[in-house]
Formats: sequence, C-alpha cells, structure tokens
Amino acid sequence: MISLIGVTKTYPVGKGATVTAAHGIELQVERGEYLVITGRSGAGKTTLLNLVAGLTRPTSGQVLWDGTDLWDLADPQRSLLRNRRVGFIFQFPSLLPSLSVLENVVLPTAFGPAHGKPGARERADELLHLVGLVDKRAAYPRQLSAGQQQRAVIARSLVNRPQVLLADEPTSDLDEQTEMEIIDLFARIHATMDLTILMVTHAPRLVTRSARSIEMADGVIVA
Repeated sequence: MISLIGVTKTYPVGKGATVTAAHGIELQVERGEYLVITGRSGAGKTTLLNLVAGLTRPTSGQVLWDGTDLWDLADPQRSLLRNRRVGFIFQFPSLLPSLSVLENVVLPTAFGPAHGKPGARERADELLHLVGLVDKRAAYPRQLSAGQQQRAVIARSLVNRPQVLLADEPTSDLDEQTEMEIIDLFARIHATMDLTILMVTHAPRLVTRSARSIEMADGVIVA
C-alpha cells in the first residue's frame, strides 16, 4: 500500500550546514498492517511519518501510495488524499478549546468536497462510544483528563473513515496505566476496522503482538 524507495531527507541548519533526518529509507507497508516505529528522540521517526503522509517532501527518493508518487500529485490532490484516506494523531491532543468534544470529533468532516457529511454526528457518537467518551460529548477539552483528550483525538481521527491511521507518540504525555489503555484501544481499532496503522513511539514496550516493529537510529532503519 505504501512504499518508500531510497528516501532521504536533509534540512539546512545555517551557514551551509545540513542535518540528515532520514537516509536511504527502504520500507514497504502492507494494507491492513500495524507497524510501530521505535527509536530514541532524534532518530528520525517523526520525519519518517511526515514523509509517509506527504507533509514533508523528500530530498531524494520516492514515497508511493498504491504505486503513485505523492510528489507527482498537485498540492490540492495531496491534501485531498490526506483528508479522505488518512487519520492523524499527534503527540499532544490539539483539540480546539472553544468546541465541545462532539464538535471536535465532527470537525474533519467540514473539509474536503463533501462539506458537513450526512450522518457525521451519528458517526461521531459511534466513535465516542468506541473510545468510552459518549458521556463527555458536551464537555470541553479543559474538562477532560489527558487520557480522555487523547481518546477524543482518536475518535476525531476516525470520523472520515480513513484507510491509514498515523500516530506520532500518542502516549508520551500519559501515565503508565493510561498509556496501556490507549495502546489496548489501538489494538481493538486495528482488530475491528479495516485500517493500516503506523505508530511512532520511543517505548518498545508498546509494541503489541499484532504489530510489526522497526527501529530507527540516526535517520536509518537499524532493525
């Protein structure tokens, strides 16, 4: 489904110097796979996720989705692909404080060609049931714990029925018990939905039995 072929990403750091965040990455991700990318801070994990999402242009190499190079697409086409096919979960919850939990979950349906999709609120309610937050649908983010906020973000990431879920350190701000509850939730989502999941984490203990894992260091895949 997703292929990275000889992908390298370098960033300028001033006075003609550069840093290489990803170097010669070769990676194949099968449809329906659960892939966990581990490694220490600065290993290149988030860069790899951004390359997969088409948020970062590679310095060299190709990022293919179903055989199509993302960077052969016009910017509106890449944006449409992300809206229709990708759900994003970031390290910090990124909920809009002025919107209720339900409104935050529904929000992605307001973008793309089908503005305000019919049944969006019903879909959001189903997802709030899934993540255990239906009783918080009218609450605001400030009224939720960190774990509850991340559950709301997970529900939001699924509202457009994506094919791929990209999660960047989704448990790094949580206590150990809540962290494992969130990982269990990811496992349930993978087991019950037709989803491909790519998760970045610095904690190898979060690799579940249903997942394949790769380890990164200094911008390369080392294991």
